[in-house]
Amino acid sequence: MHGVPLAPLAMPPSATGGIARLAAARVCEAGLDLGPLLHKAGLTAFQIQDRQVRLAVAAQISFLNLAAAALPDDLLGFHLAQEFELREVGLLYFVLASSATLGEAMARAERYSTITNEGIRLCCQEGGDFRIRFSYVGVPRHTDRHQIEFWATALVRICRTLTNTDLRPIRVSLAHPHCGASGQLEAFFGCEVTFASDHDEVTFARRTPQLRLVGAEPYLNELLIQYCEEALAQRPNPASPIRASVENAIAPLLPHGRARAGEVARALGMSERTLARRLAAENLTFFGIQEDMRQDLARHYLADANLSISRIAWLLGFQEVSAFTHAFKRWTGQTPTQMRSRITAQPSSA
Repeated sequence: MHGVPLAPLAMPPSATGGIARLAAARVCEAGLDLGPLLHKAGLTAFQIQDRQVRLAVAAQISFLNLAAAALPDDLLGFHLAQEFELREVGLLYFVLASSATLGEAMARAERYSTITNEGIRLCCQEGGDFRIRFSYVGVPRHTDRHQIEFWATALVRICRTLTNTDLRPIRVSLAHPHCGASGQLEAFFGCEVTFASDHDEVTFARRTPQLRLVGAEPYLNELLIQYCEEALAQRPNPASPIRASVENAIAPLLPHGRARAGEVARALGMSERTLARRLAAENLTFFGIQEDMRQDLARHYLADANLSISRIAWLLGFQEVSAFTHAFKRWTGQTPTQMRSRITAQPSSA
């Protein structure tokens, strides 16, 4: 075929896969069969064994969910982040550790974190309290609990290690709902953790960026920055499918009953007509995406006995429990209570 050559297809966001490998090791230590979990997540044993192989971020999130259910461990990501060797992060860790101040280190994290995980972007905001916000790119946020809890926990551990202090955030916000064990996070962070928030964010006191780092090495830091810039330049631009962008815009609006096409289009910086056109090009509709999200989230929330049916209805944007019950029965042929009883009755398995 002649003519202008086609541009190479953008790849979905990938990660170094360190979290998935830690989770795989935990599964094996528990004496569970790793193979079926990897297969269901779209991963292979070779990908887990070879640390040079990058993993699709969506597959990593799926595997963490499956591993957490199999162990079972509702705080798998948090527990993994508490125990792993921080230097396993690799180049990113060392460029942070050799920086002069914590503010400088976090600026490096903001620029270079995608070398480690292309599906999460960090944004540091000063002027008042020092806020570090996590944003999901190219993957849906609503399917994740364990990866983001790992990142937030690892971030605070790194800050404490680099400053050699018991540094505590003044608040932590996470977009997913709490679970029965979520109090462990508050004990670790030393502050209140707000769940079902509009965003994922760790906030420190305003003077935190000025803290000096115990391992500052200006010459080494300059060299490592060069390596990071080269690594960043070599990374292809990952695909950012419109569906994932719409899902991530819908998620914080759902509980407030504001997940409408016009609101989502504005959040994405486009007109409602443009959004509809872009969705249609991928054989999608706004209503279809929203319904799929609600079904997916409903099943996930029902598995958490600490969430009441009325709370789940609110999280999904239903003003009345009866409206949620009617919708859920239309999706599944069962009421939410019937589905919860069925889930509870199922034995845990690998």
